[in-house]
Amino acid sequence: MNPEKQLRYDIAYLKMAMEWSKLSHCKRRQVGSLIVKDKMIISDGYNGTPSGFENFCEDENGYTKWYVLHAEANAILKVASSTHACQGATLYITMSPCKGCSKLIHQAGIKRVVFVEAYKDTSGIDFLKKAGVAISHISDLN
Repeated sequence: MNPEKQLRYDIAYLKMAMEWSKLSHCKRRQVGSLIVKDKMIISDGYNGTPSGFENFCEDENGYTKWYVLHAEANAILKVASSTHACQGATLYITMSPCKGCSKLIHQAGIKRVVFVEAYKDTSGIDFLKKAGVAISHISDLN
């Protein structure tokens, strides 16, 4: 795909991930993600508590509960329980991945990550670059 057309698709998928983030019940930060393979969305996710838990991400002091799943982890886990595979896919996410999720992304075989907002700790992105994952930061979605 030519670069101009790829950018149009990247922005469209990121806008969809932004909409998906609005489904999160987290108050501190809402993050959404999509996994796209062969021009098809194969999974989606947003940050939140595991299935069967209350939809409160923060404790009474406003801190995120340790068991809250990140958006990309939720999307990867959905693929794991489907007939699809992440091998060679692109992850679109509203915030760059943390260290822990970066390991999942690499192990899942995702080859490209496109994000809107940079997380304060860039260790996850640094790890993915070292692992050969292509990284694109697109902050202007207009």
